[in-house]
Amino acid sequence: MFDLVNGLPVHPLVVHAVVVLLPLAIVGTILVAVRPTWRRAYGPLVVVASALSVVLIPVATSSGEALEKHVGDPGAHAHLGDQLIWFAIPLLILNVLLVAVDRVGAQRVSHRVVAAIAAVSVLAALGAGVQVYRVGDSGARAAWADRVTSTK
Repeated sequence: MFDLVNGLPVHPLVVHAVVVLLPLAIVGTILVAVRPTWRRAYGPLVVVASALSVVLIPVATSSGEALEKHVGDPGAHAHLGDQLIWFAIPLLILNVLLVAVDRVGAQRVSHRVVAAIAAVSVLAALGAGVQVYRVGDSGARAAWADRVTSTK
């Protein structure tokens, strides 16, 4: 299903969407976590970017498995890519929580609880950022390492 479109592999197309949306969600998470005044305006956008990432990551992994049948084993990239969803789902949940507590207001939710959710959100975002880098780096190496040589 996620193999080819017009004779081209789906994987690079979907991966580029994830590579844009998930880092935007990561940066957005950090910003709305450390700048509470931005939560009301930008929090929903961060939630949407996170949600789209969570939806597209399985498409990227499925299309990657289909591509693997054409080009061979990508090595560590496939394993790291399979793990990415487990970084994106907590990020989405924490973003929903941040936006929800902002909507409920300080009257119902303790400031310490909000601060704790914000702190955990930043940690989750940093972890997701590291994993995105690891997946992308391993993918680039799998695709290009033997095709590009550096010259001095």
